[in-house]
Amino acid sequence: MNAPPPPALASKRQSRRRPLSLTARLAILFALVAATLLLGLGLLLERAVDSHFDELDAYDLGAKMTVIGHLIRTTDDQEAFEFLPHRLSDAFAGHDNLAVLVRDPEGVVIFGRRLSSFEPGHLAGEMPEGTASGWVRDGRHFISRTREFPVPQAETQTLHALVALDISHHVHFLDEVRARLWFGVSVAAAFAALLGWLAARQGLAPLTRVTAAARRLSAEQLGQRISPRDAPAEVRELAEAFNGMLDRLEASFRQLSNFSADIAHELRTPVSNLMTETQVALTRARSAEDYRETLHSNLEEFDRLARMISDMLFLAKADNGLLPRPGEAVVLEAEARALLEFYEALAEEQGVQLQLSGGATVVGDRLMLRRALSNLLSNALRHTAAGNTVEIAISEQEGEAILAVRNPGATIPADRLSLLFDRFHRVDLSRSGRGEGAGLGLAITRSIVEAHGGYIQVESADGFTTFSLHLPLDPSVQIHDLQGVE
Repeated sequence: MNAPPPPALASKRQSRRRPLSLTARLAILFALVAATLLLGLGLLLERAVDSHFDELDAYDLGAKMTVIGHLIRTTDDQEAFEFLPHRLSDAFAGHDNLAVLVRDPEGVVIFGRRLSSFEPGHLAGEMPEGTASGWVRDGRHFISRTREFPVPQAETQTLHALVALDISHHVHFLDEVRARLWFGVSVAAAFAALLGWLAARQGLAPLTRVTAAARRLSAEQLGQRISPRDAPAEVRELAEAFNGMLDRLEASFRQLSNFSADIAHELRTPVSNLMTETQVALTRARSAEDYRETLHSNLEEFDRLARMISDMLFLAKADNGLLPRPGEAVVLEAEARALLEFYEALAEEQGVQLQLSGGATVVGDRLMLRRALSNLLSNALRHTAAGNTVEIAISEQEGEAILAVRNPGATIPADRLSLLFDRFHRVDLSRSGRGEGAGLGLAITRSIVEAHGGYIQVESADGFTTFSLHLPLDPSVQIHDLQGVE
């Protein structure tokens, strides 16, 4: 079995496999695109120049052949035929880039000019294949054209003309163009790569700041933010999303910190009461009845602790989406009536009337919805003075059931309404004078309603406070009701 590679070697291999950065990829892409475009444009330009030179060379060869043909056609006697070489020499005087070879049918050279430009085979009597051909001689490039011309004075005699044109200057020009083209493409590609790298680096600078901010993040440093003002649209969305994530994290950590502090504060009171009562009971010997009273008092504190812990576990499940999925038809009127019967004795003791009206059916968990309504009802009874009435109104509106619990009492300031559903939050003492609570009831109620796909609202004005639960109606009941109407 092979032993694993040493850490240094593994790290080296991992660094080799590390992909290129986005900035490097964009720079390479810029260079490739620029090089491809410039190379394509250069090749088109080279082909156009080459084609233009070919046309010029063909025109020059054709013109020279026309001159030769004209001189041969004007040799109408033997004296003119013998004077033909002199006439050809005069015609091509000054044309240093031109080589001419004229033979009779027996291969005898009648006229030759710059014969060193021809191949040995040409001088030996071989003619180039085709009407035009090319060769390289002593580092110089030539193209040629051949043609036969009949001699007027002898109908059976034909002269063979071979004209070679030195095109070395054209070839050298094209070579220079190619060299400069490749140099220009290379420089342009490098310049495009540099521009691409700078543009990508500048455009992706917010990503670098996001990375730096993420590295600095901790539970104690959540105030880092990215400025999206100078970022492109795509990166601006990322920066805004990152800032939004930081806002949510900061709010969550702040809430968690406050929640932990509130838990410690709430648990301290019952634990302190338990310790005090136990210490008092142990200061001296007491009767069994005294110990029984102390245990009953401690039991009340334990019950309070148990309810608080149960509520906190419920909220923890709600935060993590672990509450049971609702799936049964719940008649809100029946659940509300059952709770009114349960709280009837307490309401009579406080001198408060309970009133129920309306009805609706929703899909949900019956026990959870009863708990939510119980929290609202107990809260209303706790803050309602004697001689007043707590109203529960159930109605249907636009595909949802609305369960409203309304009670008279001191008006809650508008800026405090949104805080009512925070954990361990209590309103001022004027509304919390009766009874005790940990301040988790409304937070639990909101979690239950949201788990059922609904939401909760609160209004407080003119001495009345109303909590409204908005829940989706049971579709099967709605369809049945519609069929009954038809």
